[in-house]
Amino acid sequence: MQAADAGRARLTAALADVARGDRAALRLVHDLTSAKLFGVCLRICQDREIAADIVQESYLKVWQRAGRFDPAKASPITWLCAIARNGAIDWCRANRVAVAPVEEAADIADDTPSAPEMIETRQSDARIQHCLDELGGSPAEAIRAAFFGGYTYAQLAERMKVPLGTMKSWVRRGLAQLKDCIGDG
Repeated sequence: MQAADAGRARLTAALADVARGDRAALRLVHDLTSAKLFGVCLRICQDREIAADIVQESYLKVWQRAGRFDPAKASPITWLCAIARNGAIDWCRANRVAVAPVEEAADIADDTPSAPEMIETRQSDARIQHCLDELGGSPAEAIRAAFFGGYTYAQLAERMKVPLGTMKSWVRRGLAQLKDCIGDG
């Protein structure tokens, strides 16, 4: 329970700072609450892009109205959710979209990666970066530019002032070394 109280106190303090015009505090409020507010908006309007837009509009309202927040009347997350919820309902009414009943919330698909998938992706990305760092030099630079920058062999050869055949060899050998390095991980 102490963690919840600490979180509430932190959010209350951040909202007080937002009321004084502190942009960093608004960023903190956003970071602490955006997932929750997005879920509220998505449940109501059932459209990811619209929900994201409504959440952004909600933070504009928070910026303008933070001075009206009274921690004696409501918890900060309740106040923030009310702003987002009202924005989503207003959007549904303005666009003649039926508001989804709360029971349907479980049926809304979430196509974002799960936490284990995100961890696996980050670990894989970190392993690739580590192997590129170990590869080093011109081959690593060429592979990064080709795969992350979208350059062709010809563009890379011109950019790095080497013959096209040399560039192809660097990339081919570098990819073979990367494959070995990543396979060892």
